[in-house]
Amino acid sequence: MKKSQQENSTLKFAHQIRVRFNEVDSMHVVWHGNYVKYFEDGREAFGREFDLSYLDAKRHGFAIPIVKMSLEYKLPLRYGEVATIETTFLNSRAAKIVFSYCIKNENGQTVCTGETTQVFTNSEVGDMSLNLPEFYRVWKQKHGLLHD
Repeated sequence: MKKSQQENSTLKFAHQIRVRFNEVDSMHVVWHGNYVKYFEDGREAFGREFDLSYLDAKRHGFAIPIVKMSLEYKLPLRYGEVATIETTFLNSRAAKIVFSYCIKNENGQTVCTGETTQVFTNSEVGDMSLNLPEFYRVWKQKHGLLHD
């Protein structure tokens, strides 16, 4: 695979949720802050599917805090609807994890898109890692995402 193809390589996972009553406002529309939680749901489902969870990082001595997030709202979700969270891993040469998200309603319409960037920090002292942690390098290699 050429480098430009490797850099653009991605993994994607779709996960469904049902909008609960405690996630909506008085108009029965999902409160805007809950989309951040839906992104988290998507990341956790992706991590379980591809063995890249917060617990995996923790076992290797790392935390992976979010340092950047963007969201764009397109349409409302309402109480009782089933939504699909598509979480896509965006490959990068840097020691970071970037995900993009597309949340769709039952009709397949996009209701929200976004992106998060996470970095690796040493769990004990909190220092940010500038190099790929070994477990992450092995994970990327397993999925054909490691750059030369």
